[in-house]
Amino acid sequence: MELFAVPDLPEVQPGDDLGALIRERVDLRDDDVVCVASTVVSKAEGRQADLDDFPAGPRATELAARLGEIAGEEKDPRFAQAVLEESTEIIMEAPFLLTESRFGHVGVNAGIDRSNVPDADLLLLPTRPTRSAERIRSEIEADNVVVTDTCGRPFRHGQRGVAIGWAGISASRDWRGETDRDGRELGVTVQNVVDELAAAANLVAGEGAGGTPVVVVRGFEFGDHAGSDNHFRDVESDFVRQALREWEYEG
Repeated sequence: MELFAVPDLPEVQPGDDLGALIRERVDLRDDDVVCVASTVVSKAEGRQADLDDFPAGPRATELAARLGEIAGEEKDPRFAQAVLEESTEIIMEAPFLLTESRFGHVGVNAGIDRSNVPDADLLLLPTRPTRSAERIRSEIEADNVVVTDTCGRPFRHGQRGVAIGWAGISASRDWRGETDRDGRELGVTVQNVVDELAAAANLVAGEGAGGTPVVVVRGFEFGDHAGSDNHFRDVESDFVRQALREWEYEG
């Protein structure tokens, strides 16, 4: 398997034909997986916003004041309002805002970005990333597309690439019922391949000012496994989320 960045992509603007920009710069093969950073998807879809678009209500003002007290610096309640409007649930209120987005992704600050947004204050995540992946897949006539983002993880330091939308490829492959090298049957192993591909692509795309938001994964083989589009854990089986709902920050 090999990965390479699509070169020379311009700064993406609202309304740009992202599929055409990709297609003009790479010759795709059957079974390539095209990983596209959510930042350029959001820019093409016009998801830039200014803080003034989110006049703060009482709840946002309260959250910003508490976060500012914890951090020892002033926090803009308009940003907190943007997070509230982009979320279906605030799972943690302090020492940061951990939220569930409208499409099921759990992350800090509803995934709102303030980096590499030259013409606005904020960049919101795509409204429906899987729908975006389906559209890009059709535009570039690719077999598989994954829309990626970066976020932190419980129990680990730093951020890694994750999938927030996908098309063509299944989100996971199911090893249950197969056997290991000693003939023992696997009973719980379900591999989240879109997250793994997103993480690998992020190593090539880089962070900060890298400017290479589209990566092609070539030679990946899903194999003869059952596939599933189960990706975001449902609340009933998400015991960490259930515990966090009862937890209060005391720092």
